[in-house]
Amino acid sequence: MIGADGLPRCAWGAGTADYVVYHDEEWGRPVRGDDALYERMTLEAFQSGLSWLTILRKRQAFRRAFDDFRISAVAGYGEADVARLLADAGIVRNRAKIEAAIANARAALELPEGLSELLWSFAPPRRPRPASLAEVPALTDASTAMAKALKRRGFRFVGPTTAYALMQATGMVDDHVAGCHVVSPGAAVMG
Repeated sequence: MIGADGLPRCAWGAGTADYVVYHDEEWGRPVRGDDALYERMTLEAFQSGLSWLTILRKRQAFRRAFDDFRISAVAGYGEADVARLLADAGIVRNRAKIEAAIANARAALELPEGLSELLWSFAPPRRPRPASLAEVPALTDASTAMAKALKRRGFRFVGPTTAYALMQATGMVDDHVAGCHVVSPGAAVMG
């Protein structure tokens, strides 16, 4: 799709100004670091059943509410924090997702190799970019394996579809469509 600025991009990335910025500057770019990946994992879990635009527009409020997604801080949350988060109109107030975010921080602290190394161990080899959005899968063998490994380690709200969305958002896979002007740093674009 050709955007208002004349640049070709993935069709979903031209929908709103928020999507254009997210698509062009963040989505599909490699993200490393335990806290940074914990943030993306948490936001993908909160997105489940909702529009990504809802989460994107609430992201700053999520960052404030969850101590900038510092794993060590969130892992220490207790019932008072759950109550605080459930009362915060700036975020998605879903008890199961809030409790999962806290449990996931605790599980991340237990990983000897760290969250970033574990997640990136499931990144598949680069492949050609999809010709269209119709060719983009909802889940893959790699995302299914990632979800199983995370669940074995005590993580919640990390099914294969959420894991694949995380892989897309953090540059573990490059699902920008062929012809999209965005080139992910370090990506060998083959399509």
